[in-house]
Amino acid sequence: MESGVVAVNNNINNYESKATSTITIKGILSLLMESIDDENCDGGGSKKRVISLGMGDPTLTTLFHTPKVVEEAVADALQSRKFHGYAPTAGLLQARIAIAEYLSRDLPYQLSRDDVFITCGCTQAIDVSVAMLARPGANILLPRPGFPIYELCAAFRGVEVRHYDLLPEKGWEVDLDAVEALADQNTVALAIINPGNPCGNVYSYHHLEKIAETAKRVGTIVISDEVYGHLAFGSKPFVPMGVFGSTVPVLTLGSLSKRWIVPGWRLGWFVTNDPSGTFREPKVVERIKKYFDLLGGPATFLQAAVPQIIANTEEIFFEKTIDNLRHTADICCKEIEDIPCIFCPYKPEGSMAMMVKLNLSLLEDISDDIDFCFKLAKEESVIILPGPS
Repeated sequence: MESGVVAVNNNINNYESKATSTITIKGILSLLMESIDDENCDGGGSKKRVISLGMGDPTLTTLFHTPKVVEEAVADALQSRKFHGYAPTAGLLQARIAIAEYLSRDLPYQLSRDDVFITCGCTQAIDVSVAMLARPGANILLPRPGFPIYELCAAFRGVEVRHYDLLPEKGWEVDLDAVEALADQNTVALAIINPGNPCGNVYSYHHLEKIAETAKRVGTIVISDEVYGHLAFGSKPFVPMGVFGSTVPVLTLGSLSKRWIVPGWRLGWFVTNDPSGTFREPKVVERIKKYFDLLGGPATFLQAAVPQIIANTEEIFFEKTIDNLRHTADICCKEIEDIPCIFCPYKPEGSMAMMVKLNLSLLEDISDDIDFCFKLAKEESVIILPGPS
């Protein structure tokens, strides 16, 4: 669980000032860890074990395991001694081809290697997407609740952020009326996260189609963060936004991290889904290539392992991951039902996160979600995250 509208501490003013000035998840997690009293012991005199539910790292639990064929692919690439040198700045050719073929399985058209650029995880892909679109006066439409890295990247690039709401009563769908009201001639992109983080939602084909039509109507492109791609375990299957690439240009961001349980490998991708050719205009292509010349991608031997990883991972591994996510989501929702002050407005259907709501009227001496999170960490050594704005 990556937490929701919940959260904190006795020195609330101090913690609030820190929290509001630190908008990264790792920054908030560090503050929460600092608030845990090392001398806080249970009745037996031993220190309480910290239970961290604040970060989407599946390797932190014994429930999820990286498949052996994935590790063997990396070992083979490394031991071949063919991949100790620099990779091309856009990424190793065989990796780009493999990713293009992998993503094309779910699309009505074929991606090429030229559509794919290798990044250091999805976080770098997010930064690249914002950097590519930045210009004086630009604004970007971001979801609320959302993933705070987008705000941070926009702030560094001088891009104005405009938030549209996700609607919990509609399964955290995009408020499309708000998108139309917020967009103007300076809007460079509409960003979505599907499956959702932190809400755990999965968008239907029909809703994605309406998002594409809305983006086309307001004259902007879509950035589709699909780092949790295929990790859907509810009634709706995962549908990539690139399916609607003929309606509106789409930048698809993803990585090996979540689906293959290797977040520390930092191997992601930035992909142009654009069968109509908007991104293939010479100036656009040149700008993307030049920007990647400034970046350093993942280790060359990791890139070299990508074709074998994609080809050799058995479907049963993915099925087991989905079953485990479904099971843990069921447990979380069931246990939350027994906690009077917390409820889940919508049962998660995908990703590795869920959003819960805090009823402050049932709590004493708790001012908001930040206060709740810090006090929970200090008193019980349980870490969850305040709800993102």
